[in-house]
Amino acid sequence: QLGRDLVSRCLFGLRLTLALAMAGTGVGLVIGVAAGLLAGLAGGIVDAVLMGLVDVKLSMPFTLVALLVIAIAGTGTGVLVCVLGIAYWAQFARLVRGQVLLLRALPYIEAARATGASGWRIATRHLLPNLVGPVVVMATLTVSNLILLESSLSFIGIGVQPPTATLGSMVGQGRDYMASAPWIVAAPAALIMLVSLVAMLLGDAVRDRIDPRLRLRT
Repeated sequence: QLGRDLVSRCLFGLRLTLALAMAGTGVGLVIGVAAGLLAGLAGGIVDAVLMGLVDVKLSMPFTLVALLVIAIAGTGTGVLVCVLGIAYWAQFARLVRGQVLLLRALPYIEAARATGASGWRIATRHLLPNLVGPVVVMATLTVSNLILLESSLSFIGIGVQPPTATLGSMVGQGRDYMASAPWIVAAPAALIMLVSLVAMLLGDAVRDRIDPRLRLRT
């Protein structure tokens, strides 16, 4: 196809796909952790509003949200990273809020509050260190999901635009040649599957390593 080297495009597309997935995970992590901390610590109306937004986000089909954002902001790498971050911030927020609600009832948190520690100090000195494990595990699993999501968006033409290569766009462009040159589709599709599987296995390994209960079972 146009004399372009498939191996070079696959390597470049893999690098870009991984970068987009990790950047999107970072955006979703920052937004979700901040929202979850605020909801768990503040409670009341703040918690109700933020969790209402989470419920609305989780109830909406992501493809429609992506189409709306791209229609308003246009296509581009920065827009795509924001779209990918929007896709999973609610999951991070719900996880962090649940952990905060469990942690804030522990005696040492109550003692810190009784000594007059501010909410910021409690969050940064006592809550965040205990949230690292669950958040890191979810982040590694989210990278796997965002690799598939970015590939899907690029496949249908609303991700990174040609001639820049991503694995999803390579699959989309190569489908017209499946009968005569199936390797144009097979190579990037195999990379998508392999990298997603590796990221998922890495997430499981990190979870088993961090969670002491799972480590004791093995």
